[in-house]
Amino acid sequence: MTNKMWGGRFQAGPDAIMEEINASIGFDRRLFLQDIAGSTAHVAMLAEQGIISKADANRIRRGLAAVQAEIEAGKFTFSRALEDIHLNVESRLKELIGPAAGRLHTARSRNDQVAVDFRLYVRDAIDHLDGQLKDLQRALAAKAQAHAATIMPGFTHLQVAQPVTFGHHCLAYVEMLARDRSRLVDARRRMNQSPLGAAALAGTSFPIDRHATARALGFDGPTRNSLDSVADRDFVLETLAAAAICATHLSRLAEEIVIWSTSQFGFVKLSDKFTTGSSIMPQKRNPDAAELVRAKPGRILGALTALLVVMKGLPLTYSKDMQEDKEPAFDAFDNLSLAIAATTGMVKDLTPNVETMRQAAAGGFSTATDLADWLVRTLKMPFRDAHHVTGSLVALAEKKGCGLPELSLAELRTVEKRITRDVYKVLTVEASVASRRSFGGTAPANVRREAKRWLKLLEA
Repeated sequence: MTNKMWGGRFQAGPDAIMEEINASIGFDRRLFLQDIAGSTAHVAMLAEQGIISKADANRIRRGLAAVQAEIEAGKFTFSRALEDIHLNVESRLKELIGPAAGRLHTARSRNDQVAVDFRLYVRDAIDHLDGQLKDLQRALAAKAQAHAATIMPGFTHLQVAQPVTFGHHCLAYVEMLARDRSRLVDARRRMNQSPLGAAALAGTSFPIDRHATARALGFDGPTRNSLDSVADRDFVLETLAAAAICATHLSRLAEEIVIWSTSQFGFVKLSDKFTTGSSIMPQKRNPDAAELVRAKPGRILGALTALLVVMKGLPLTYSKDMQEDKEPAFDAFDNLSLAIAATTGMVKDLTPNVETMRQAAAGGFSTATDLADWLVRTLKMPFRDAHHVTGSLVALAEKKGCGLPELSLAELRTVEKRITRDVYKVLTVEASVASRRSFGGTAPANVRREAKRWLKLLEA
C-alpha cells in the first residue's frame, strides 16, 4: 500500500523491517507541543502572506488545537505507519478538517519542521534545567548560611589539608552550578534562531515571512542560511556538553555525600527519605540516591558522544542519520533533571555531624600551614625556611604521637629557638579558619557575607 503522505513516487508500502527502523513516533511523540506550535505559527504566516486563505488557516488552527487536546487527554492514537510526530499530527488534522489540512505543509519540509521542533524542545529543556539548578543553588546557599562557622577538614588528594567551613564547601558547588547555568544560558542564546522556512534545504519560492514565524515562536530571528538551518545540530551538542559538565559537578557532590555518610567519616547523615536498606544486612543505611546521581554522567556523556559520532561524517544537508539525535538527548535531559532534583533533596535533607567534622579537621596536622605563616609573619623567616621548620615539627609530633598544639614550647624550640608561646594562638582549627579572610577565603565572616549575597541574587 502506498504511504498517503509521501507515496506518489512509491507504488508499494515499506517492508516491515523498513518500517521498524524508519519510524520515530515511539520517541518523537514527545515533541507534539513544539510541532503544533510551529505549525500554528507557520499557518498564521501563510494566511498573512496570502499564500493560503484565512478561512483555511482558521480551520487548520482549530484543528491543530483539537489534535493537541486529544494528545494531552491521552485520546490520540499514534501510528507507526505514519513514521513520526509530524505526519501523525497532519494525518489526524486531515481527518478532523478535511482537504484544508493539506495546505499546512505549503512552503516547508519535514527537514525544517523537525529542526524548529527540536530547537523549541531543547530551549524548553534549558529553561527547565536552569530553574532546577537555581533551586539547588538556593538550597546550598541556605545550608552555607546555616553552617558558616561549622568546621570541617579541607582535602587535597583526599588527605586532610587545612581546616575549612562546611558553609564554604557548600558555596563551592554554588559557584560550579552558576557556571553550569551560564553555559546553558549561553547555549540557549546561540541556538535561539528559527530554521522554519528553510524548507528542505534551499528555501522556498513562496513569499513567506520568516521573521514573522521567528517572532511568533519566541526566536530572536531566522537562521541566515537554509543549508545550515536543516543540517545543524550544534544546538543539541552544545547543550549536551553543558549538561555533561553539570552532571559531572553533581557527581562530585554525590561522591562526597557517599564518603561523608560512611561510618568511617560520619560527617553527615541522610534520613530515610534518601537512603535504602539491605535485603540481608539489617544494619545498613545505603546512600543510593547519591550513588545513582554519581552514575548519571555516564549516560549524559554517552549521549553527547553518540551524537558527535552521528554528526561527524555527514555531508550537507539532512540525512536520516540525524533521526538518531533525539533519543539520547531526551534521555540525557531527563536524567540530568532527575539528578538535579535528587541532589536538591539530599542537600536539604542532610544533617552535618558538627563535632565529628571538627575533630577530623583538627587531625592530620591541618594547622601546619598556619604555623609556617606565623613563622613568616612573626619571625620574618623566608617561607621556604618556615616550611622546612614546620615540616621538622610535624615529624617531631608524629614521632611523639600527638598534634602540633600538644608539643610543649620547649619541644618547639628544639627546632626553632625563637618560637614564643604566642604560636599556640594560631594552632587551633577555629583560629585557622577565622584567619582566612582573603577574598574568597573560608573565614566564617566571608561565608556569611557570600551566602547572603547568593541568596539575594537567587531571589532576584
